[in-house]
Amino acid sequence: MTKPRSTRLGKVKGLRGDGVNIYLGIRYGEPTTGKHRFLAPVLASGWQGTFDATQFPDRAIQPKKTESTLGEKANGGMSEDCLTLNIVSPETASGPCPVLVWFHGGGFQNGSANEYDGTVLARQGNVVVVTVNSRLGPFGFLDLSHFGEEYLGSASNGFRDQILALQWISKHIDEYNGDPDNVTLFGQSSGGSSVLSLLAAPSADGLYHRAIAHSATCAYRPSVDRTVQISEKLGVTQDDCLERLQTMPAEDIIDLGLGGSVSVDGTVITRPTFDAIVERGSSGVPLIAGTTLTEGTLYTRGNDDALTHYAGLNKYLATDMLCGEDPNQYLNALQQAYPTATAGRIHEMIWTDMFRRITMKAVELSSAAGAGGWLYRFDLPANRGEWQSLGVPHAAEMAFTFNTFANPDTYAYAFHEANDAIVRTVAVDWSNTVLQMARNGNPAGGGLPDWPSYRSSDRQCLIVDEQSRIESDPDPDSLHRSLWGD
Repeated sequence: MTKPRSTRLGKVKGLRGDGVNIYLGIRYGEPTTGKHRFLAPVLASGWQGTFDATQFPDRAIQPKKTESTLGEKANGGMSEDCLTLNIVSPETASGPCPVLVWFHGGGFQNGSANEYDGTVLARQGNVVVVTVNSRLGPFGFLDLSHFGEEYLGSASNGFRDQILALQWISKHIDEYNGDPDNVTLFGQSSGGSSVLSLLAAPSADGLYHRAIAHSATCAYRPSVDRTVQISEKLGVTQDDCLERLQTMPAEDIIDLGLGGSVSVDGTVITRPTFDAIVERGSSGVPLIAGTTLTEGTLYTRGNDDALTHYAGLNKYLATDMLCGEDPNQYLNALQQAYPTATAGRIHEMIWTDMFRRITMKAVELSSAAGAGGWLYRFDLPANRGEWQSLGVPHAAEMAFTFNTFANPDTYAYAFHEANDAIVRTVAVDWSNTVLQMARNGNPAGGGLPDWPSYRSSDRQCLIVDEQSRIESDPDPDSLHRSLWGD
């Protein structure tokens, strides 16, 4: 346990690790319970006495009550009162350290900051790592603008929470050895989508300085008022819908299955991500983005069910990939390009294409705008247990980003064997590249091959593998761009 640290908000005690101090559950926002449910968050005030930051905080309320995103036992309980962050800081620092702020995945419905351990990364790179809890599902992403001005932007309350966390970091991270003028956003899946979405949120401007998006989608569609459908489910009038939602148990709201998603709400996220990157031009932030080689295998787990099993979801995913355009031409072209592929393999490719097209487009636009954009693909096959048959599934690079293989006591789920020498080497090189981006706004020099910015003229991509390398337009990118119509 650390000695109590004096901060402007009050004294705080945390945990001491190997060369790092760990502070769990620091509140950045006031409780979003009771009458504050569905409203914009408010910056947290200080506390009396010494705050005990040695226990995992509650996760946002969500469908998975005991499991983490990938199925392991989750740390922490569950509550609507979830606006907290976990901080890992170098125990000794010669000066302000770069700050990396992590947004977790889970489809905006599941997951938590508690699943990601920043201790190795903080120690390895002399950086401060912050992982953020925020509202999920209907509490974070339900459009209630029908009910008046104070609910404008409610479709992006989860992003409002993340922006509030960044505001807290800007005000207070210096007291944890962090540099508020050097903040890098990074996240995976819906966390990566958060990163790309915040590029289109003016209220976040100036609160971060680099961005890394793993397997992300982006904001493009307007938010949708679903209060008529919700009121019908609840058996009340539309006018009475808000009161019912404000007073019913949170678990019952989760059971309605309303989910959460990215949208251009017009208040928080003010325009599509791609438009924002172009508009920001060279004043935008440097961006790394990319995917794994076979993202979609995580979702099928080898299932080859009949095409009808996937048909509806395939169209939904393809529409997201094309940012709202008609997906039928792409879906037909994909089937023609792979005539012998099973329904399961086609479904996997659509998942992979969705993440691949979005991240590729984001870095291409960022590079062309002058801010800098770098594309990667993680190709190192899973070699642990049941995951071996999935190739390189969605989320496979996460343990490498945090280099959790360097410490057997680090809590993480990995698709690769920690005692494999190649795995450990790749993890060091990839995590050092992430750290280099955080330090300098350019990933070059982290231990991997010289990584040029991604441009449509040569489409150079970093392939992270046993022998990492730069490839120009690696297969099957060229073929699939033609299927997408890019």
